[in-house]
Parts: sequence; structure tokens; C-alpha cells
Amino acid sequence: MKNVYISESDGHSIENIPMKSICIAYLILVHRLPNQFKKLFNAIYDPSNFYLINIDRKAGDEIEKEVTDFLNKYPNVRILKSENVIWGGYSMVQAELDGMKYLLEMNAKWDYFINLSGQDYPLKSQKIIKDFLSGNNGKNYIKVADQEKIRPETMNRIENYFEETGDKISDKTHKREFMKDVIPYIGGQWMILTRDCCEFISNNIEVKRFEDYYLNTLIADESFFQTVLMNTSFDGILINDDKRAIIWIPDGDIKLRPKTFTETDLDFLQTGNHLFARKFDDNVDNKIIEGIKIQYDIPFKTLVKVADIGNLSENFKHLN
Repeated sequence: MKNVYISESDGHSIENIPMKSICIAYLILVHRLPNQFKKLFNAIYDPSNFYLINIDRKAGDEIEKEVTDFLNKYPNVRILKSENVIWGGYSMVQAELDGMKYLLEMNAKWDYFINLSGQDYPLKSQKIIKDFLSGNNGKNYIKVADQEKIRPETMNRIENYFEETGDKISDKTHKREFMKDVIPYIGGQWMILTRDCCEFISNNIEVKRFEDYYLNTLIADESFFQTVLMNTSFDGILINDDKRAIIWIPDGDIKLRPKTFTETDLDFLQTGNHLFARKFDDNVDNKIIEGIKIQYDIPFKTLVKVADIGNLSENFKHLN
């Protein structure tokens, strides 16, 4: 069984890795609120980074044009062809895989891949984020938990056959046997991955059978990448932390959804060692982001200690 590391609050280094200047490749998924996306983009923009934008086809022509026109002046930005991304469907994973592949095939050298939604926002400046990744170069940040032990209520997602039809997941389903000799893992959609990790996911032949199986699972974006990295020959360092500040709240038929932050959440956002937060909406609160900027350039330290993946439990019961 592979070990995963738990990120905490005090300084500690797993090994002595030389500091280097870090270049980040961002993949941003946009489906609504173009002004919110613009605010995010301005906050994370750095001429030395690379930005790949995926505009959901359901966003419509008007939003696509507004976002495209806004980005035209930036030479280090690319826009993926709009595809229909269905919540809960494998198309969300495919969008991530397509983004990774595109960024790897660019004639550009980058060190880290970070995925964001258009309603995310950084809690730290690009300088602080780059300094953090430089000091932790080689580590991959993604939430990981044994799905059957820690979140057994989600096993139906992978033990039943699901299929995307039109703009939704088909109601028709049936039981099927899970992948032989594979332990299912779960965590969340958000990741900070090294280039080496992205190359493994995109190019290693071991990954193909996971793609074939997870094509017909539910909410695969919360478990595909975790299951691949934990059940293959991938030997990179996994940190059990996606560096995202999120508050989960009930939402009708959907078990939980991320709370839209307001000024009452500033204490939460200013505590801890998160790099990004979601989600934000100026139509709900247009002052919260100004409050975040007060600590925008203050660095933090991170403790990393070894823990067996089998012992990781309570941190994951709040996820969808």
C-alpha cells in the first residue's frame, strides 16, 4: 500500500530539493459569470505562466465571445474548443485530460499543473504560490481517501453503470463488477500536479483501463485521478491536501455544494494554509475579495508528515 502525506501548518521538508523558479500551467473551467472569471484571471496572471481556458459549450455564444475577446491580448493564453461538460459525467474528467495533454504538447516548459473553476480565487499572490511550490518542488497536492472504507455511501458511483445522454446522466443503470485487483479511492476534483505526474497520467499505458472503466461511472472527477495514482506504478509524492478552502453546505437534491463566500467567511479564509478558495460571486458579495487581499502577500509554512492512507478518514466525510 502506498503512503500519502498529510499537509499541516508548520515548516517541514521531506527532502532537500534545490529551490528553483516555478512556472505554472493553469487549466480554468468556465461555464458562467464572465466578470467573475476576469477577476480570477487578473489575480493569477503572470507573464511567465501558461493559461488554458475551457469554456463549457452550455455557457453560450455570448459568454464565449466575451471571455475570448478579453483574453485576446494575452500571448500566453490558449482557449480549448468548447465541449459539453456534464456535471457528474466522465466529460468532466475528459476535459481535465484534454487540458493536460494540450499543455504537455505545447512548446513550453512548465513545472506545475493547477486546475480551477471560473468562480475560484487565489488566497495568496502568484509570488507566494510560486515560492510555496518551489520550496515543495516534486510534491503533488490532491485529496485521497480509501473510498470503500471512508466513504462507502459513494460506492454506488463506481459499482453501477452510468452513461451520459444529452445534457444529463441517464436514469438507467445496472450493477457491474469493479476493476479486478484495484482499490478505489476518492477525494475531490481539484489538483496541483507536477509535470511528471501529468505526463504519467497522459501517456502511461497503465492508465488506459482506468479510462475505459471510469467512462461509465458517476462523478468520476472526484475519484478517477486518485484511483489511477494509487493503483499504478506512479511513484511521485502525493500530499493529501488540494490546498483549497471550501465550505460545504446542503443544497436540496444535491447532497452538498460549495458555499458562496461572503464577508462573514473572512476569518475562515484567512486561517490555514490554503492557496485557493471557492466559490465567489460578486452578485452575492462583491467585497469579500477585497478583504482577502489584506493577507495576499503574507507567506505561510507547511508541515508534511507521513501517514498511512488507510488512516485518513474524517477529512473526507464532508465531500459530495
